[in-house]
Amino acid sequence: MSLLRHIQRCNAWRAERFIPLWRGEAKVGLMRRDNAEALRRFGETFSVEPDGVWLIAPGDFDAVSAAVDTVVERLVAEGRVAKWRNEFFAVTQRWGAPPLFKLDRGAVSFFGARAYGVHVNGWRRAGDALELWIGRRAPDKKVAPDKLDNLVAGGIGHEHGLEATLIKEAAEEASLPPELAARAVPVGALCYRMEVEQGLRDDVLFLYDLEVPAGFTPRNSDGEIVEFRLMPAREVVERVRGGDDFKFNVNLVIIDFALRHGLIAADDPEYLDLVTGLRRPLD
Repeated sequence: MSLLRHIQRCNAWRAERFIPLWRGEAKVGLMRRDNAEALRRFGETFSVEPDGVWLIAPGDFDAVSAAVDTVVERLVAEGRVAKWRNEFFAVTQRWGAPPLFKLDRGAVSFFGARAYGVHVNGWRRAGDALELWIGRRAPDKKVAPDKLDNLVAGGIGHEHGLEATLIKEAAEEASLPPELAARAVPVGALCYRMEVEQGLRDDVLFLYDLEVPAGFTPRNSDGEIVEFRLMPAREVVERVRGGDDFKFNVNLVIIDFALRHGLIAADDPEYLDLVTGLRRPLD
């Protein structure tokens, strides 16, 4: 089997099926054409043209956010958008730029807005080998139920910075105390763009490695993870290579970990494709 297939799956989309979403001169999303057409009737908020969609609602951050959320509520009522999180993401032109408006997390892929998240590889040494703490997602999760996951993972919500998200998610998902979570080492970021049923996922994941002390066992506190297992890292990589046990984007995080820690040999036929496939230029 192949590791590369996971990267290919997470980057499966056809550009001709999408048009950009603009706020002024800032491109803030990529909308599938059928989703764009669904916005045509909301002329006071969106202007839909053959080559793009413009968010034209007047006002400041709060006013524009409210106007967009009114549209989202209509789309939810019609079954076009699954607004189930009641959690908002900030929509920006690029990472670090001031937010232009906020968008319910359940509607992010409908608008093709870029989302940012944090993933933490919890690892420890076992002699000369490495082990990884792996969680199993709850069977009632709306995304990837019952799939395997990283020690900690979560989206960066509006008004939550990178470090605050890491600390918050570490506490909720694995009962990591703040002083332990703060030891997580940033090791880069990966990105992917994939078409999904509702539209487009355009995601950037900030990656961290955390050496977990031998005496610590993670424990979930928010009901999203039903169990944690300590697994040999090489076994984890082989499960990624040979199956689909892990949440789709977690496969990419594990591949990145494996490349950095020498668990995938440089003479592996897929090596260069894996290295380059995890990161693409951000537009």
